Amino acid sequence: MITMSTYASFPRPLRIASWIVRIIVAAILLQTLFFKFSGAEESVYIFTKVGQEPWGRYGSGVVELIAGILLFAPRLTPVGALLALGTMSGAIFFHLTKLGIVVKDDGGVLFTLALVVWSGSAFILWLHRRDLPVIGSKL
Repeated sequence: MITMSTYASFPRPLRIASWIVRIIVAAILLQTLFFKFSGAEESVYIFTKVGQEPWGRYGSGVVELIAGILLFAPRLTPVGALLALGTMSGAIFFHLTKLGIVVKDDGGVLFTLALVVWSGSAFILWLHRRDLPVIGSKL
């Protein structure tokens, strides 16, 4: 078990795993921004269906941008993971309640990506939990 809160104290395999997962999560978060901010048909459809067009689309895009950036800021990595986890929890909720697993014949790709980001963010948050501002030292 990791007993210190600094990234440098992690065993090498965990440091590598942390970077790999952060890159995957950030890449997924950041690549979807173009579609949200450009008003792509699928994004507009999704946010219209959940009753949050256009402000929910813009807001979630901004949160995902911030989360993607924070994942690479050493002391703020867990904050980025927490933001991504929260955003993906909302996405998964809407897939399971209003959107369905398959959206506009995408074969479930968006749902799968949400699950990958959620799982990766949960791992990052767990790994870097002791670096969370305010409460990290108590974990």
